[in-house]
Amino acid sequence: MYDIKGLITNPGRLLPFMAWIGRCKDSKVLTADFVAGITVALVLVPQSMAYAQLAGLPAYYGLYASFLPGIVAALFGSSRQLATGPVAVVSLMTAAALEPLALTPDMYIAYAISLAIMVGIFQMALGVLRLGVLVDFLSHPVVIGFTNAAAIIIATSQLSKIFGVVVEKGEHHYDTIWRVIVASTTDTHMLTLGMGILAIAIMAVMKKFVPKWPNVLVAVVITTVLSASFGFEKQGGAVVGVVPEGLTLPSLPTDVSWDVLVQLISTAVIISIIGFMEAISIAKAMAARTRQRLDPNQELIGQGMSNVVSGLFQGYAVSGSFSRSAVNINAGAITGLSAVVTGCVVGATLLWLTPLLYHLPQATLAAVIMMAVINLVKIEPIIYAWRIQPHDGIVAVVTFLLTLIVAPHLETGIIVGVLLSLGLYLYRTMRPRISILSRDPDGTLRDAEVRKLATCDNISLIRFDGSLYFANAGYLSDTILSRVASKPDLKFVIIDAEGINSIDATGEEMLHDLAMRLESLGIELLFARAKKQIMDILKRTKFFEHHGKEKFFRLRTHAFEYAWEKLGDDHAATCPLKHAKPLSDIEAEEVQEAEAAAGAEISSEIAPEPEIEKARKDKDKEQPSAA
Repeated sequence: MYDIKGLITNPGRLLPFMAWIGRCKDSKVLTADFVAGITVALVLVPQSMAYAQLAGLPAYYGLYASFLPGIVAALFGSSRQLATGPVAVVSLMTAAALEPLALTPDMYIAYAISLAIMVGIFQMALGVLRLGVLVDFLSHPVVIGFTNAAAIIIATSQLSKIFGVVVEKGEHHYDTIWRVIVASTTDTHMLTLGMGILAIAIMAVMKKFVPKWPNVLVAVVITTVLSASFGFEKQGGAVVGVVPEGLTLPSLPTDVSWDVLVQLISTAVIISIIGFMEAISIAKAMAARTRQRLDPNQELIGQGMSNVVSGLFQGYAVSGSFSRSAVNINAGAITGLSAVVTGCVVGATLLWLTPLLYHLPQATLAAVIMMAVINLVKIEPIIYAWRIQPHDGIVAVVTFLLTLIVAPHLETGIIVGVLLSLGLYLYRTMRPRISILSRDPDGTLRDAEVRKLATCDNISLIRFDGSLYFANAGYLSDTILSRVASKPDLKFVIIDAEGINSIDATGEEMLHDLAMRLESLGIELLFARAKKQIMDILKRTKFFEHHGKEKFFRLRTHAFEYAWEKLGDDHAATCPLKHAKPLSDIEAEEVQEAEAAAGAEISSEIAPEPEIEKARKDKDKEQPSAA
């Protein structure tokens, strides 16, 4: 929760813009932000209209969602260069959610406004409760899989406008696209197709040869002038048409039933998370470049407020934009004033420039969308995720394919991807690495199986890497008992607990049970190198006291010495845990093959503990006494 006292003593937390507004007194900062704000506005005006159509709304609703939301996000968010407004993925998800529900255009608009407000409220709640960490459940493989699929869906959804054909929508997105392809073979409106191709060509050529120029604006201006000159609308071409002049007043939709609002809750949650993921990833990249401090929870509040304001002023759900944020920072934006300037330019467009948009071809807006999302299709991140962890690659591929198949029900792909990533993570942690360690010829303690090392018949040193919790506690117990069964002369089991980061009630109960079972077999259970947080838990549960504090050691060497002393007969003189048997040439080759198969040398490659202890003692001798 937010600290109320902290907000009173530090108003900058409640009004984040107070941290940068003072810099606007500098003429250089003021000039840079004005230039950047106008530059972004030149991209935003046509792009927002295109995205509104992608969301299934009249084009001018994109301007409503671009006027105040970006200003509010800049004033109350923590990022100073993030450009907030309509974006492709959120627009697509809005359309996917509303098309099955709305029966009339007026209902559709009312639902879109309601959805924006719900998204904003949910994001603000997460920010106020400081629950931005929940966004981390949306793993990177899920995001890249969904983003690639969404980009393909967005681009193909514009084909009907490029070809100038109208088809009935199918149950799934691929059904609709097939119908568009079939219709385009006989009913393509050639003038519309030519206008779309011209817009794409202008943007592609300018992006390559004059990348700093506003290619979207140039394409819009040229195609609009051509459209007006030769009567594109009269020849059957689709244009934006009449755009209402003036600014909207705040209001709430009154004809939305509670049943519809309940159906929109899951969509609002998913759009909130996806939208914020997009915004925070851009903001983090820019913060690393500018060395600015970023507060994810404050950014959630800023994004939430911008969505609420968007809905109140007749806009739809918004988020941070990759492309426009890049334009903003590359144009020299220093503070959030650039976003204020951008919003003012959009407001001026609504007040005085809307008649100029009448002849803007719908094919041009479709081309703008296609060019904007084409760069989101990237196979390399999926391959990279597969190389890091095959399970991550599987999650990315499944999310990608399922999103394509079930579209327009995009939430299904995301939910399945999240559940699959969590399930595979749980599966991996159910079988963590457990190594039987022994002394290597180089003096270190390493995995005996991989390194082909001799092990002691009376003492078994077992290293467990991972959190000890309900899903893997039984696995550790079974592994130790299996080791006991294979070593009939075993007298001591030492758990090297350095790799255990946390333990839950099931793990602690398993240790209780394991200690008693081993004790009944005449075997002592010892612990070495347990972290403080683990020891604190074992002390709170009285396991430390009940099991015996003499059985817990800071170093493995101390545990060995305890066991050697108990075994007697100068056991240490021949114990493999102290003296390593040199490997033969054949054994050395087998070790290399085993390590290559494992991918790397495994487990506990640290300096020999006797050398560590000796170094510490020598250092203590060199240090003067504190007394």
